[in-house]
Amino acid sequence: MAAEGVDVLVIGGGITGAGVALEAIARGYRIGLVEKADFASGTSSKSTKLVHGGIRYLPQFDFALVHEALVERGRLVRNAPHLVRPLGFVLPLYAENKRPLGTPIVPPGGVGMSLLLRAGLMLYDVMSGRLAIEGHKHIGAQRTLELAPALKAEGLKDGFIYYDGQTDDTRLTLTVLRTAAKRGALLANYAEVIGFSMDRIPGFSKKPGVSLSGEARSDRSTISAARVRDVLTGEEFVIPARAIINAAGAFAGRVEAMAGESRIAIKPAKGVHLTLPRDALPTTEYAVVLPETPDGRLLFIVPWNTRVTLGTTDTKGGDLDRPVATDEDIDYLINTANAYLRTKLTRDNVISAWAGYRPLISPANSDGAATSKLSRTHVVVDGPGGMITITGGKLTTYRRMAQDALDHLARREGEPIVHPTEDMPLDGAEGYRACGAALAEAADRFGWDAGVVARLSQYGSEAGAILELCAGDPALAERIVSDLPYIMAEVVYACRCEMAMTLDDVLARRLHLNFEDWSRGVEPAPAVAQVMARELGWTQREVEAQVAQYREQVATGI
Repeated sequence: MAAEGVDVLVIGGGITGAGVALEAIARGYRIGLVEKADFASGTSSKSTKLVHGGIRYLPQFDFALVHEALVERGRLVRNAPHLVRPLGFVLPLYAENKRPLGTPIVPPGGVGMSLLLRAGLMLYDVMSGRLAIEGHKHIGAQRTLELAPALKAEGLKDGFIYYDGQTDDTRLTLTVLRTAAKRGALLANYAEVIGFSMDRIPGFSKKPGVSLSGEARSDRSTISAARVRDVLTGEEFVIPARAIINAAGAFAGRVEAMAGESRIAIKPAKGVHLTLPRDALPTTEYAVVLPETPDGRLLFIVPWNTRVTLGTTDTKGGDLDRPVATDEDIDYLINTANAYLRTKLTRDNVISAWAGYRPLISPANSDGAATSKLSRTHVVVDGPGGMITITGGKLTTYRRMAQDALDHLARREGEPIVHPTEDMPLDGAEGYRACGAALAEAADRFGWDAGVVARLSQYGSEAGAILELCAGDPALAERIVSDLPYIMAEVVYACRCEMAMTLDDVLARRLHLNFEDWSRGVEPAPAVAQVMARELGWTQREVEAQVAQYREQVATGI
């Protein structure tokens, strides 16, 4: 990037930045992307791992938002069938629920609430259009308890099932990045932007003029290059770029501030999740949505491998650099869930608690002239020095966010507007079904159960590369932890194909041992580090340092 420059430099390696990189490279730009830590190390690995339409926004009559998300949900199911699978959600209705799903109407005595919920679910299905997953079902109280055995029977009046999608958020981010890289995008993690080089705009008046996007502005210089520091070595680079797209999520305001006065205000909202064992919170293949909470959010109980995820919170403020699940957060989730459960959760049941920040957006400038609000979920901002900032949104709508950002750039540069990623399969999608037979054969050979096969299926056709590793060294076919579906070959793949640079990159993101293992990955860390050492050329001293650093991260809860 530094040697040859790029047309567009994307700042941020979460799902939004990944989507922007793919959208831009598909439109023919020369693309570079830099991320200050590891890919997906922020919000993009801390989600509820759902691809959903946002059913709770229906009662708020935000139909445009729901429709946009449902369309993108459908595209993801179609373009990444190996990564996004349909998931049924059991929705119980209890006598004490006054506003389930945030319904705006409270029928007297609750009479007619079932009909009201059914009408909302029918609308949810209709808004999905031809990209619908599956229609909702009315199942009644008895069937609800069969499909969601953890729920209490007392006060249960009715029940429904509706459908959304589930994904591995980190694997989705890495797959989008890999798709972009195979098309020529240049990507670097642990590459932090520390400043910008500015050029005067020729003939720019001292008086406020009109920007290329048609908005009044008083800037007299534009970004010509980004100064980037290699976090692992300290080396610094200057990357010339014709355009900068800031996709740094909750950190987008900080990036803007390096080029001038930030034009957005980030109001972070912390989302906390708990990982629990299934024997403490019994589940079937269905998720459960708890219909009403004290703060008006929805809580989800979601099956995940041999574990269950419970979340999420919506806590304003906090330290963006240290997202931590507090005792108050944990107690809130446990106590709110226990109001619906026949068996009660305690802190002893919690395998891990993890947190991330959603970027909530409001214009920092008083007149709002620099902000083009494209939906209730995300904004595109003309930032200082001519950078374009895209932030807000959620996992499901990442592709639409990227499309809107590149449309904005195209209008600014007078380029034709095209949407090449709407029907673009993500890496691993083409031919992934053909890998089923090979995975079944490998399962017989190596003694894998359905959990391991399902996990490797998420690589799509790329699973073939992992099977080749196992064939060459059967030791790589062994599970890393006995009751989780991750195998050692994935560690090698992460180093060779997905730019894993540290032990934490593997244990917390490429795999999810930090969240799913009772030891939070501390026990298998030395063995995983030894495999990484062979791939990355670590000395024994470096292996020990990586293990010690990881143990410290786990101990401090970061």
